[in-house]
Amino acid sequence: MGVGGSRRWWGLGALALSLLALGFDLTILNVALATLSADLNASTSQLQWIVDSYVLVFAALLLPAGLLGDRFGRKRLLLVGMAVFGLASLGGALADGPGSVIVARAFMGIGAGIMMPLSMSILPAIFPPHERTRAIAVWSASMALGLPLGPLLGGWLLEHFWWGSIFLINVPVVAVGAIAVAVLLPESRDTSVPRLDVVGTLLSVSGLTGLVYGITEGPADGWSDPLIIGTIGAGLVLLTAFVLWERRLEQPMMDVRLFRDPAFTWAVIAGTLGTVVMAGTLFVLPQYLQVVQGNGVFDTGLRLIPMLLGLMVGGLATDRLTARTGHKPLIVIGLFLLAAGLGWGALTETGDPYSTTAMWLSVLGLGVGLTMIPAMDVVLARLPDDQAGRGSGLVQTLRQTGGALGIAGLGSLLSVVYRDRVDLDGLPAEAAGTARDSIGGAAAVAERLGDGRLLASAQDAYVHGMNAALAVCALGSLIVALLVWIFQPPPERARAAVDSPESDHEHVAS
Repeated sequence: MGVGGSRRWWGLGALALSLLALGFDLTILNVALATLSADLNASTSQLQWIVDSYVLVFAALLLPAGLLGDRFGRKRLLLVGMAVFGLASLGGALADGPGSVIVARAFMGIGAGIMMPLSMSILPAIFPPHERTRAIAVWSASMALGLPLGPLLGGWLLEHFWWGSIFLINVPVVAVGAIAVAVLLPESRDTSVPRLDVVGTLLSVSGLTGLVYGITEGPADGWSDPLIIGTIGAGLVLLTAFVLWERRLEQPMMDVRLFRDPAFTWAVIAGTLGTVVMAGTLFVLPQYLQVVQGNGVFDTGLRLIPMLLGLMVGGLATDRLTARTGHKPLIVIGLFLLAAGLGWGALTETGDPYSTTAMWLSVLGLGVGLTMIPAMDVVLARLPDDQAGRGSGLVQTLRQTGGALGIAGLGSLLSVVYRDRVDLDGLPAEAAGTARDSIGGAAAVAERLGDGRLLASAQDAYVHGMNAALAVCALGSLIVALLVWIFQPPPERARAAVDSPESDHEHVAS
């Protein structure tokens, strides 16, 4: 049974509200680590695990969650994920030590790993093809909105309330979203999907856990560390074994045959690149805005909004232009805009005004919108009806793992350039070590010693490192733009616009 027009848009609003909480949670913790360290006596290692426990579980569950949603009901499992996320957020707010916060964050990762692919796989169940681009734009924008608002909201909460408020804010948001999902959205499933593949699940979960752990901890522990080499190597071996295992199955959890379709493959690559660029930019830019340009936490969140506005404009343009041009031209233009915005950002100098940053962030956001939204639309359109959950889980796994890889690689590049350029002459050994570790450490040492020369050197070194990271992203965007232009199949012009609502063949049960 289909879903009435206004009802399905209200249902999308419920999904968007829930994704907003996930967006908050990916960035809000960044501004609270110093507070958690002081209030909970958390060590550096414990702070790392507060962050990493969420990411590890989240990335590992995306694939099996999609399969389970296909089999047992996407709405039902989505509500389970929302309940787990909300209860874990409440547990995090009431935690009394670092260990309990780590456990709460891991359970939040479980909830998020269920919510992300299933919220995406529900879209083709309730939206016919001619409305799907707009729905994807709303879905993408809601997640993107939470990313810059996370530091903004986190800064405000920490100024006015206790540290637990950064977790507690998730509870009412997810509760309202869950009630709306329960009332407004239909159930959808595919009873022909295979039973849970225990071997494949173990291989994928353990492989992704090892890979994401290694690339997350690599910048801190060093890429030559035996544990990092071992976990990344083991992760790659296990994931290779997973792919080989899935190819033997008649009904696999991850259907690698999907990648025989060049339209699907290049759309996934473009969408993953957009995730890497957004994640990388949101990783390197806040420290520039805070330590180089001198903004507070709240003001830093405000200054990230031009990227969000550009993304929203890109989403509106996609909705209006797809019927006329098809998806491929918009994806290619978006990738070229990504390259232009990142290239502009890579020319940043220490004394540049914020207005310059706002302009290249706007171009970058527009590029992200024109790249990711039509790319995800193509991906959903090319997925067979009986693989909506599994396919969405696969796409989200690739995107999130790509984002983690991007942050790790770009963070390492920035760190290498920064350490090579910062001038530590004349500093005591302990102060030099602190200043070498990060620009935040250098700023603290400079303030304590009244050393303006060190601060200026650290700011200059950080800007050079940031520029190197942005330049690499720009080059990658340019290369992918050219590859998509050459290898993506020609657009099917206005066919999606004239498809009737009855052309959507998703299996839907009330």
